[in-house]
Amino acid sequence: MISLTPSAADKVKELLTGRGTPDVGLRIGVRGGGCSGNSYFMEFCEAEAAGDEIVETNGVKLFVDLKSMVLLGGTEIDYVEGLMGAGFKFNNPNAKHNCACGESFSG
Repeated sequence: MISLTPSAADKVKELLTGRGTPDVGLRIGVRGGGCSGNSYFMEFCEAEAAGDEIVETNGVKLFVDLKSMVLLGGTEIDYVEGLMGAGFKFNNPNAKHNCACGESFSG
């Protein structure tokens, strides 16, 4: 299961409302690439695709393809703000090595 922390869910809801699409969900996934082999991605998503798993977490609908679900199972996504900026952080228990940027991993 993939989950959003309350702060991540609040940020997603804020972004969705700001773009005028509060009922849209978020596609979460993994693509090949990045400095560690796999790269996380997030994008707004209006409808599921064939083979998607839909997860509802803290009031946000997440759409995840099956390949990504295998690599992201148990992942918690947080939204953090700090001196170096703000952004979403993937806490993935399946990652054996994370890149320093936090946007790619190897499993």
